[in-house]
Amino acid sequence: MNAIVSIIMGSTSDLPVMEKACKFLDEMQVPFEVNALSAHRTPDAVEAFARGAKDRGIRVIIAAAGMAAALPGVIAASTTLPVIGVPIKGMLDGLDAMLSIIQMPPGIPVATVGVNGAQNAAILAVEMLALADQDIAKKLADYKLTLKDKIEKANRDLAEVKYEYKTN
Repeated sequence: MNAIVSIIMGSTSDLPVMEKACKFLDEMQVPFEVNALSAHRTPDAVEAFARGAKDRGIRVIIAAAGMAAALPGVIAASTTLPVIGVPIKGMLDGLDAMLSIIQMPPGIPVATVGVNGAQNAAILAVEMLALADQDIAKKLADYKLTLKDKIEKANRDLAEVKYEYKTN
């Protein structure tokens, strides 16, 4: 089994956030890899990773970073693969990381999800993969149906909650 999605984080301290992406990819049965590489501490390794990712079979990269959050952009500068950035909450509640990731120069796009939005990053990666893979598309469609079911159940449960002035 070879990875088709790569999850990169600037530090293993990001793993508690990125676990949601790992769990979703596992649930969708999408092979993935996880590595810690730092744009500032291991810049040569980041560039080598990005340049070789496509040849290794990677189709989408999810890159998580906090604070200066250079990792997603540095990766995007060295590959033609789609890169999804996950800003990690740290200083300034993650706003610093989010702004760093979304403000990329022309020609170096990074799709960006919300602060600590690892699960949405994985869902977006799966949506990209589903364009060319019917098995993944089916699993994704089934997952999306469960979202509808959860909300419908929540609404039924709310109907049972009683308040003196509640009208429904």
